[in-house]
Amino acid sequence: MARRLDPARAPGARWRRLRGLIWGTLWAAAWRGAGDRGPRPEFQTLIRGGTVYDGTGASPRIADLGLAGGRIVAIGDLAGARARDEIDARGLAVAPGFINMLSWATESLLVDPRAESDLRQGVTLEIFGEGVSMGPLTAAMRRALEARQTDYRFHVDWTTLGEYLESLERRGIATNVASFVGATTLRVHEIGYEHRPARPVELQRMCELVRAAMREGALGVGSALIYAPAASAGTEELTALALAAAEYGGSYISHLRSESNSLLESIDEVIAIARATGRHAEIYHFKAAGEANWPDAEHAIARIEAARAEGVDVSANMYPYTAAASGLDACMPPWVQEGGHAAWVQRLREPRVRERVLREMRAAYCGWENLYAAAGSPERVRLLGFRNSELRPLAGRTLAEVAAARGGSPEETLIDLVIEDDSRVTAAFILMSEQNVRRQLALPWMGICSDEEALAPREPFLAHRPHPRAYGSFARFLGHYVRDEGLVPLATAIHRLTGMPAAQLGLRGRGRLAPGYFADVVVFDAARIADHATYDEPQRFATGVEHVLVNGVPVLRDGRVTGARPGRVVRGPGWASRDTHGAALDLPRAAG
Repeated sequence: MARRLDPARAPGARWRRLRGLIWGTLWAAAWRGAGDRGPRPEFQTLIRGGTVYDGTGASPRIADLGLAGGRIVAIGDLAGARARDEIDARGLAVAPGFINMLSWATESLLVDPRAESDLRQGVTLEIFGEGVSMGPLTAAMRRALEARQTDYRFHVDWTTLGEYLESLERRGIATNVASFVGATTLRVHEIGYEHRPARPVELQRMCELVRAAMREGALGVGSALIYAPAASAGTEELTALALAAAEYGGSYISHLRSESNSLLESIDEVIAIARATGRHAEIYHFKAAGEANWPDAEHAIARIEAARAEGVDVSANMYPYTAAASGLDACMPPWVQEGGHAAWVQRLREPRVRERVLREMRAAYCGWENLYAAAGSPERVRLLGFRNSELRPLAGRTLAEVAAARGGSPEETLIDLVIEDDSRVTAAFILMSEQNVRRQLALPWMGICSDEEALAPREPFLAHRPHPRAYGSFARFLGHYVRDEGLVPLATAIHRLTGMPAAQLGLRGRGRLAPGYFADVVVFDAARIADHATYDEPQRFATGVEHVLVNGVPVLRDGRVTGARPGRVVRGPGWASRDTHGAALDLPRAAG
């Protein structure tokens, strides 16, 4: 049986955090008070002489960082200080650890806790929950999660989202983790895979599940509205879930209902939910998908900026590439997927259903999001991942190449591959223009994500090809677009990877280099940071990141993974504002 988390009682992790705060505060007081009265206490780690970008967007300065008790306790000229360990950061940038606003490391961390593809880009916090979260689960959902495993094998020993996050911490992970509770997961929990609106009693239960998840530390509610069964949820349902999260200070974050033909209306929906809740709302992997829709990017930006000017707290994140990646389920209508995966595959075997699906896939617009149509041609669809070992040689080839070799149409080939692989089959779709990518990356409210797992070029990750964003999103942004293209100053770029998302999500003590803050620190060479992953060679590490510390512990040292696993669960405002007895905690703010 999974251990049930009682929201009324604080888990051990809460005491460890409180103890760390007390220790860091006492240590900083001892450091300041020693002065002329005698030798100051010894730091655990001293990062010397780096160019410090504090995460606020302020101009950098040359300074030392003193770390102890998992926190930053001093910043400045620490020439006379002693330390157990020193890092020479002269000539290097020193910044808060980067926040990956959309990570799919939910399963990859269970089989490889090192998170190496992200660590080597400076990521110290993985945020999950794009529609699907690892809890809450029914017994049937737990069985299904185990039954669908292929290359990754793990036991589902949790039920709630909080239990899953705690299980990662107990296992030991290199990075910190946090999660939204998924609106799709809530819907499956209460409704299943039926294509219909939630009934009032079902919606009430879903809202109670949101409140429970928020008390366990969820950041808010995340949705992904192009996929079944999430596409069945109306705005009223999503607003109710977001309002339940807002009771605890939670955010709403969404993969839009459409990123192509109905982009503007879909943005209006997110803005309406943000207005209704009065809390932060965010758009996942912002884009105008499909060449015919590229001009809409400017209109979409204008709508968001108009809402922001009115005081609506809405923003977005993205990955710096022109191709998206998803499953072939995003090429087929939601109605054919009603009832779940097995029902979908069985329907595709029926000739009359197959013909209807083919007609809709080939239509310019059928009222649902079709990534195959948005790509514009089968040459712009590259197959990435399969469950069936006999199909894996097709990974990396375009849909056009595979269809020609098989002697069928591209649309028929998509259907056949789903049936033969008994999976959604992952693929990359070239959807965006480089001009729009550059325009969006320059926006002050745009965060960065990978929208991928945390991987490494070793087993069990060699059986599929990831999108190169898994190994390159953050390095590509900082290297190619910030340094080489000069889209924004480096201090601004770092703020958008650190202080900005931490403030938006209410993450106290994260996202800045300041006394009292957790010691999540990345030291990198701004002149050398670069991505190397491509679609042909996607499993190539980024370079330029020299050192990464998570909660004060080096996890990357001199460009080498240390094997340390100091990662913790980072909980949202519904959890972190209470101590064991329910009293408000005065968690660290910036100092100096």
